[in-house]
Amino acid sequence: MSFFPDERDKDGLFLGRVWSPEAGGPVLVTIRDGDVVDITSRETLLVSDVLDMDDPAGVVAGASGNRIGSLDEIAANRPGDMSRAHFLAPCDLQAVKACGVTFASSMVERVIEEKAAGDPSKAQEIRLRVGAAIGGSLRNVKAGSPEADAVKAALKAEGLWSQYLEVGIGPDAEVFSKAQVLSSVGPGADVGLHPVSKWNNPEPEIVLAVSSQGRIVGATLGNDVNLRDVEGRSALLLSKAKDNNASCAIGPMIRLFDDGFTLDDVRAAELDMTVVGEDGFEMKGHSSMREISRDPEDLVRQTIGRHHQYPDGLVLFLGTLFAPVQDRDAPGEGFTHKLGDVVTIRSPGLGQLVNTVRLSTECPEWNFGTRALMRNLADRGLLGAPD
Repeated sequence: MSFFPDERDKDGLFLGRVWSPEAGGPVLVTIRDGDVVDITSRETLLVSDVLDMDDPAGVVAGASGNRIGSLDEIAANRPGDMSRAHFLAPCDLQAVKACGVTFASSMVERVIEEKAAGDPSKAQEIRLRVGAAIGGSLRNVKAGSPEADAVKAALKAEGLWSQYLEVGIGPDAEVFSKAQVLSSVGPGADVGLHPVSKWNNPEPEIVLAVSSQGRIVGATLGNDVNLRDVEGRSALLLSKAKDNNASCAIGPMIRLFDDGFTLDDVRAAELDMTVVGEDGFEMKGHSSMREISRDPEDLVRQTIGRHHQYPDGLVLFLGTLFAPVQDRDAPGEGFTHKLGDVVTIRSPGLGQLVNTVRLSTECPEWNFGTRALMRNLADRGLLGAPD
């Protein structure tokens, strides 16, 4: 598996985590000349530590380390095999937060989910009604603007008002907890669907790495696995729709901001996604950050500040433009996953994140939490003040 197939990835400064059989736990790594280098020390002990430093990129670039193996070699190792080094999600103690309905164009699909009450057979009829009400007026509509108010009024007039309109084009963003600390899976791992879901899809997104002070210091990719039928039945089922075993994929590594890669590159990012099924089905999708309705800095400000602190920092999914409507089974029902689907999310400069779809009940159980991490670090003699 190639994490970084694009030439624009080659000069990036990347920070990630690898499971080390020798350490019996995770180590911090960077990439140098195609090799995976362990830079773990008392100073660079956790990703959350590094991201809170004044110059994370400079610290990682200057950190001494030991070669574990080649990137291609370790990337090829199957996650979950604890006897071999393999990549993990590139976050550790950070809260895993996500923003929903940040692209006005994809807001329509959230309205459809709610109006269909989780029944995909009703989706096409509702989609046509919404389209007739607003035409093409959603592209580049900015949340909270007069244009957004006009769209909202048009949908209300057609009896299509939804709470998703408030978070999609109103002044306040939707920010929710996507996953528990340390529960996210990384590149190459299985991603999980709750067994009750029959209508679901991947969500390719940019994920920001944010320090405890609210400073955006890097970015990576994520798959905010979405259960359309569960959330569509009731928005109060959001946690059941979003937070399940292996339902959050992040990776392959965090690209730290430096002179060659900044938040402006995130604002201009283009994401491509492919889903390839064991049945021969193939779907392609695209999401352009240029069409986001809320600036990434605004989303971070709405998440962390005097109103809410995250002492270990956070990673923040920015939402997606992608909303699949391509029929896979019955006409008019759109897309839903099948077990064995391989999802590839890629963006120049950030690499690619590849995962295989399983049921959450069939994915490896999450059993390495904060307590296990602290015990592991203590056993390795790494806790305490830096040398």
